[in-house]
Amino acid sequence: MKVATDNTGAWSGGLAEWTEGDTAYLSIAFTWRLNDAFARASWYRQAGYKVRAGGPGIFTRKHFLAEVADIGGDYPDAVWRHNPRATIASRGCPVGCWFCIVPKMEGKVFTELPDFPVRPVLCDNNLSALSETYQHHIIGRYLDTGVPLLDANSGFEPRTFDRWVYRRWSVINRGPWRFAYDDKAERPYVERCMRMLRGKGVSPRKMQVYTLIGNEPIAACLDRIKEVIGWGGEPYAQPFMKLNALERRPHARFDWTERRLLEVQRWVNGRYWKYTDLDGYRASIRSGRRAVSPDGAGMFT
Repeated sequence: MKVATDNTGAWSGGLAEWTEGDTAYLSIAFTWRLNDAFARASWYRQAGYKVRAGGPGIFTRKHFLAEVADIGGDYPDAVWRHNPRATIASRGCPVGCWFCIVPKMEGKVFTELPDFPVRPVLCDNNLSALSETYQHHIIGRYLDTGVPLLDANSGFEPRTFDRWVYRRWSVINRGPWRFAYDDKAERPYVERCMRMLRGKGVSPRKMQVYTLIGNEPIAACLDRIKEVIGWGGEPYAQPFMKLNALERRPHARFDWTERRLLEVQRWVNGRYWKYTDLDGYRASIRSGRRAVSPDGAGMFT
Protein backbone atom coordinates (compact mmCIF):
# COMPACT_ATOMS: atom_id res chain seq x y z
CA MET A 1 0.00 0.00 0.00
CA LYS A 2 1.36 3.42 -0.97
CA VAL A 3 0.79 6.43 1.28
CA ALA A 4 0.58 9.99 -0.02
CA THR A 5 3.66 12.07 0.76
CA ASP A 6 2.14 15.55 0.72
CA ASN A 7 2.01 15.97 4.50
CA THR A 8 2.33 14.17 7.81
CA GLY A 9 -1.27 14.44 8.93
CA ALA A 10 -3.09 16.55 11.50
CA TRP A 11 -2.61 16.08 15.25
CA SER A 12 -5.51 16.08 17.69
CA GLY A 13 -4.05 18.79 19.88
CA GLY A 14 -3.41 16.46 22.80
CA LEU A 15 -6.93 15.08 23.31
CA ALA A 16 -8.36 12.31 21.15
CA GLU A 17 -11.86 10.88 21.59
CA TRP A 18 -13.86 8.15 19.90
CA THR A 19 -16.63 5.66 20.58
CA GLU A 20 -16.94 1.92 20.12
CA GLY A 21 -20.36 0.49 20.88
CA ASP A 22 -21.51 1.81 24.24
CA THR A 23 -18.03 2.95 25.34
CA ALA A 24 -16.39 6.33 24.79
CA TYR A 25 -12.60 6.52 24.86
CA LEU A 26 -10.47 9.53 25.76
CA SER A 27 -6.70 9.56 25.13
CA ILE A 28 -5.02 12.51 26.83
CA ALA A 29 -1.48 13.36 25.74
CA PHE A 30 -0.94 16.43 27.94
CA THR A 31 -2.02 17.29 31.48
CA TRP A 32 -3.16 20.70 30.32
CA ARG A 33 -5.96 18.97 28.38
CA LEU A 34 -7.36 17.28 31.51
CA ASN A 35 -10.00 19.92 32.16
CA ASP A 36 -11.23 19.51 28.59
CA ALA A 37 -11.18 15.74 29.04
CA PHE A 38 -13.25 16.02 32.21
CA ALA A 39 -15.87 18.04 30.36
CA ARG A 40 -15.99 15.54 27.47
CA ALA A 41 -16.17 12.56 29.82
CA SER A 42 -19.07 14.17 31.68
CA TRP A 43 -20.87 14.79 28.38
CA TYR A 44 -20.43 11.17 27.27
CA ARG A 45 -21.71 9.85 30.60
CA GLN A 46 -24.78 12.04 30.38
CA ALA A 47 -25.32 10.68 26.87
CA GLY A 48 -25.36 7.14 28.30
CA TYR A 49 -21.84 5.97 27.42
CA LYS A 50 -19.35 4.19 29.59
CA VAL A 51 -16.10 6.17 29.58
CA ARG A 52 -12.48 4.97 29.58
CA ALA A 53 -9.55 7.37 29.81
CA GLY A 54 -5.79 6.95 29.48
CA GLY A 55 -2.64 8.38 27.98
CA PRO A 56 0.47 10.23 29.20
CA GLY A 57 -1.55 13.25 30.28
CA ILE A 58 -3.34 11.30 32.97
CA PHE A 59 -0.28 9.48 34.33
CA THR A 60 0.71 12.13 36.90
CA ARG A 61 -2.91 12.89 37.86
CA LYS A 62 -4.55 9.49 37.87
CA HIS A 63 -7.48 10.56 40.05
CA PHE A 64 -8.41 13.68 38.04
CA LEU A 65 -11.06 11.87 35.97
CA ALA A 66 -11.81 9.10 38.46
CA GLU A 67 -15.38 10.23 39.12
CA VAL A 68 -16.32 10.36 35.43
CA ALA A 69 -14.24 7.61 33.77
CA ASP A 70 -12.51 4.27 34.24
CA ILE A 71 -8.80 5.00 34.23
CA GLY A 72 -6.01 3.09 32.51
CA GLY A 73 -5.84 -0.19 30.69
CA ASP A 74 -4.23 -0.72 27.32
CA TYR A 75 -5.62 0.40 23.97
CA PRO A 76 -3.28 -0.72 21.17
CA ASP A 77 -2.36 1.89 18.57
CA ALA A 78 -4.03 4.77 20.41
CA VAL A 79 -1.53 7.12 18.74
CA TRP A 80 -3.49 6.60 15.50
CA ARG A 81 -6.37 8.44 17.15
CA HIS A 82 -4.15 11.47 17.66
CA ASN A 83 -2.81 11.43 14.10
CA PRO A 84 -3.95 8.85 11.51
CA ARG A 85 -0.48 8.96 9.94
CA ALA A 86 1.38 8.25 13.19
CA THR A 87 2.71 5.00 14.58
CA ILE A 88 5.00 3.63 17.31
CA ALA A 89 7.44 0.73 16.93
CA SER A 90 8.84 0.74 20.49
CA ARG A 91 8.15 2.17 23.93
CA GLY A 92 10.47 3.27 26.72
CA CYS A 93 13.83 5.06 26.77
CA PRO A 94 17.02 4.20 28.67
CA VAL A 95 18.22 7.81 29.11
CA GLY A 96 15.95 8.75 32.03
CA CYS A 97 15.74 12.56 31.66
CA TRP A 98 14.28 14.03 34.86
CA PHE A 99 11.86 16.31 32.99
CA CYS A 100 10.47 13.56 30.72
CA ILE A 101 7.37 11.41 31.34
CA VAL A 102 8.60 8.48 29.22
CA PRO A 103 10.90 6.66 31.68
CA LYS A 104 8.36 7.11 34.47
CA MET A 105 5.46 5.83 32.38
CA GLU A 106 7.05 3.38 29.93
CA GLY A 107 10.28 2.46 31.72
CA LYS A 108 14.00 2.64 30.93
CA VAL A 109 14.00 -0.70 29.10
CA PHE A 110 12.68 -0.77 25.55
CA THR A 111 9.51 -2.68 24.73
CA GLU A 112 9.60 -3.62 21.06
CA LEU A 113 6.39 -3.68 19.03
CA PRO A 114 7.57 -5.61 15.95
CA ASP A 115 4.15 -5.84 14.27
CA PHE A 116 3.57 -2.07 14.42
CA PRO A 117 1.43 -0.57 11.63
CA VAL A 118 3.74 1.20 9.19
CA ARG A 119 2.82 4.88 8.76
CA PRO A 120 4.71 8.05 7.71
CA VAL A 121 5.14 9.54 11.21
CA LEU A 122 7.23 7.42 13.58
CA CYS A 123 6.90 8.50 17.22
CA ASP A 124 9.40 6.25 19.02
CA ASN A 125 11.17 7.99 21.90
CA ASN A 126 14.76 7.10 21.04
CA LEU A 127 15.44 5.43 17.71
CA SER A 128 19.24 5.46 17.82
CA ALA A 129 19.43 3.66 21.19
CA LEU A 130 17.41 0.70 19.95
CA SER A 131 19.40 -2.42 19.15
CA GLU A 132 20.95 -2.50 15.70
CA THR A 133 18.85 -5.57 14.91
CA TYR A 134 15.59 -3.85 15.79
CA GLN A 135 16.52 -0.68 13.92
CA HIS A 136 17.03 -2.83 10.83
CA HIS A 137 13.65 -4.46 11.49
CA ILE A 138 11.86 -1.10 11.55
CA ILE A 139 13.66 0.13 8.44
CA GLY A 140 12.90 -3.15 6.67
CA ARG A 141 9.18 -2.81 7.40
CA TYR A 142 9.17 0.62 5.75
CA LEU A 143 11.05 -0.64 2.73
CA ASP A 144 8.84 -3.73 2.37
CA THR A 145 5.58 -1.78 2.55
CA GLY A 146 6.69 1.15 0.41
CA VAL A 147 5.51 3.62 3.06
CA PRO A 148 7.73 6.75 3.23
CA LEU A 149 9.12 7.87 6.58
CA LEU A 150 8.26 11.56 6.51
CA ASP A 151 8.93 12.37 10.16
CA ALA A 152 10.94 10.54 12.82
CA ASN A 153 8.98 12.66 15.25
CA SER A 154 10.69 12.26 18.62
CA GLY A 155 14.05 11.84 17.01
CA PHE A 156 17.43 10.39 17.83
CA GLU A 157 19.65 10.54 20.91
CA PRO A 158 22.87 12.55 20.37
CA ARG A 159 24.92 10.18 22.53
CA THR A 160 24.09 7.18 20.34
CA PHE A 161 23.63 8.86 16.95
CA ASP A 162 26.70 8.01 14.89
CA ARG A 163 27.59 7.51 11.23
CA TRP A 164 26.25 3.95 11.33
CA VAL A 165 22.86 5.11 12.60
CA TYR A 166 22.83 7.83 9.95
CA ARG A 167 23.70 5.34 7.22
CA ARG A 168 20.89 3.00 8.31
CA TRP A 169 18.13 5.59 8.57
CA SER A 170 19.16 7.72 5.59
CA VAL A 171 17.81 4.94 3.38
CA ILE A 172 14.23 5.80 4.41
CA ASN A 173 14.20 9.13 6.27
CA ARG A 174 12.69 11.83 4.05
CA GLY A 175 12.05 14.27 6.88
CA PRO A 176 14.34 16.29 9.15
CA TRP A 177 16.91 14.75 11.46
CA ARG A 178 15.55 15.52 14.90
CA PHE A 179 17.34 15.29 18.21
CA ALA A 180 17.50 17.28 21.45
CA TYR A 181 19.97 19.61 23.13
CA ASP A 182 18.56 19.72 26.66
CA ASP A 183 21.51 20.91 28.74
CA LYS A 184 25.18 21.83 28.58
CA ALA A 185 26.25 18.27 29.38
CA GLU A 186 25.08 17.23 25.91
CA ARG A 187 27.23 19.79 24.11
CA PRO A 188 29.97 17.49 22.75
CA TYR A 189 27.45 14.91 21.51
CA VAL A 190 25.21 17.46 19.80
CA GLU A 191 28.18 19.21 18.17
CA ARG A 192 29.50 15.88 16.88
CA CYS A 193 26.10 14.96 15.42
CA MET A 194 25.63 18.30 13.70
CA ARG A 195 29.11 18.43 12.23
CA MET A 196 28.64 14.90 10.93
CA LEU A 197 25.30 15.77 9.31
CA ARG A 198 26.72 18.90 7.72
CA GLY A 199 29.55 16.79 6.40
CA LYS A 200 26.92 14.57 4.75
CA GLY A 201 25.43 17.61 3.04
CA VAL A 202 22.32 17.84 5.21
CA SER A 203 20.76 21.32 4.99
CA PRO A 204 20.06 23.46 8.09
CA ARG A 205 16.30 23.04 7.56
CA LYS A 206 16.77 19.27 7.79
CA MET A 207 18.61 19.52 11.14
CA GLN A 208 15.95 20.43 13.70
CA VAL A 209 17.18 20.44 17.27
CA TYR A 210 14.71 20.45 20.16
CA THR A 211 16.28 22.98 22.55
CA LEU A 212 14.84 22.99 26.06
CA ILE A 213 14.70 26.42 27.69
CA GLY A 214 13.96 27.28 31.31
CA ASN A 215 15.72 24.26 32.79
CA GLU A 216 18.98 26.24 33.02
CA PRO A 217 19.66 29.97 33.52
CA ILE A 218 18.91 32.29 30.61
CA ALA A 219 22.52 32.66 29.49
CA ALA A 220 23.08 28.90 29.33
CA CYS A 221 19.88 28.31 27.33
CA LEU A 222 20.66 31.12 24.88
CA ASP A 223 24.15 29.74 24.44
CA ARG A 224 22.70 26.39 23.39
CA ILE A 225 20.35 28.06 20.92
CA LYS A 226 23.20 30.08 19.39
CA GLU A 227 25.41 27.01 19.22
CA VAL A 228 22.78 25.08 17.24
CA ILE A 229 22.59 27.98 14.78
CA GLY A 230 26.37 28.30 14.65
CA TRP A 231 26.78 24.59 13.93
CA GLY A 232 24.48 24.95 10.93
CA GLY A 233 21.15 23.67 12.26
CA GLU A 234 17.80 25.11 13.24
CA PRO A 235 16.74 25.15 16.89
CA TYR A 236 13.20 24.52 18.09
CA ALA A 237 12.69 25.98 21.56
CA GLN A 238 10.61 24.08 24.09
CA PRO A 239 9.93 25.93 27.37
CA PHE A 240 10.16 23.80 30.50
CA MET A 241 6.76 22.75 31.86
CA LYS A 242 5.88 20.74 34.94
CA LEU A 243 4.74 17.21 34.18
CA ASN A 244 1.47 17.80 36.08
CA ALA A 245 0.66 21.30 34.75
CA LEU A 246 -3.07 21.91 34.27
CA GLU A 247 -2.49 25.01 32.14
CA ARG A 248 -0.38 25.28 29.01
CA ARG A 249 2.03 27.69 30.64
CA PRO A 250 5.80 27.34 31.06
CA HIS A 251 7.27 27.09 34.53
CA ALA A 252 9.78 29.86 35.28
CA ARG A 253 12.93 28.86 37.15
CA PHE A 254 16.32 30.48 37.75
CA ASP A 255 16.33 34.01 36.25
CA TRP A 256 13.52 33.30 33.76
CA THR A 257 10.03 34.80 33.77
CA GLU A 258 7.08 33.29 31.95
CA ARG A 259 7.04 36.25 29.57
CA ARG A 260 10.75 35.85 28.75
CA LEU A 261 10.29 32.13 28.08
CA LEU A 262 7.47 32.87 25.62
CA GLU A 263 9.46 35.65 23.91
CA VAL A 264 12.46 33.40 23.38
CA GLN A 265 10.19 30.60 22.15
CA ARG A 266 8.59 32.89 19.55
CA TRP A 267 11.95 34.35 18.48
CA VAL A 268 13.36 30.87 17.92
CA ASN A 269 10.40 28.99 16.49
CA GLY A 270 9.33 31.87 14.27
CA ARG A 271 12.91 31.81 12.89
CA TYR A 272 13.22 35.54 13.59
CA TRP A 273 16.83 34.90 14.64
CA LYS A 274 17.60 34.86 10.92
CA TYR A 275 16.92 38.61 10.77
CA THR A 276 17.45 40.10 14.23
CA ASP A 277 19.02 39.25 17.55
CA LEU A 278 16.84 38.63 20.59
CA ASP A 279 17.18 42.17 21.94
CA GLY A 280 16.06 43.60 18.59
CA TYR A 281 13.12 41.23 18.49
CA ARG A 282 12.00 42.16 22.01
CA ALA A 283 12.36 45.88 21.24
CA SER A 284 10.16 45.45 18.16
CA ILE A 285 7.46 43.77 20.24
CA ARG A 286 7.52 46.48 22.93
CA SER A 287 7.48 49.41 20.49
CA GLY A 288 5.16 47.94 17.89
CA ARG A 289 7.71 48.72 15.15
CA ARG A 290 7.93 46.51 12.10
CA ALA A 291 11.03 44.38 12.04
CA VAL A 292 12.20 43.94 8.48
CA SER A 293 14.11 41.02 7.03
CA PRO A 294 17.04 41.57 4.65
CA ASP A 295 14.82 41.01 1.60
CA GLY A 296 12.48 43.76 2.72
CA ALA A 297 9.63 41.52 3.86
CA GLY A 298 7.98 42.66 7.08
CA MET A 299 8.30 40.21 9.97
CA PHE A 300 5.62 41.66 12.24
CA THR A 301 2.20 42.93 11.36
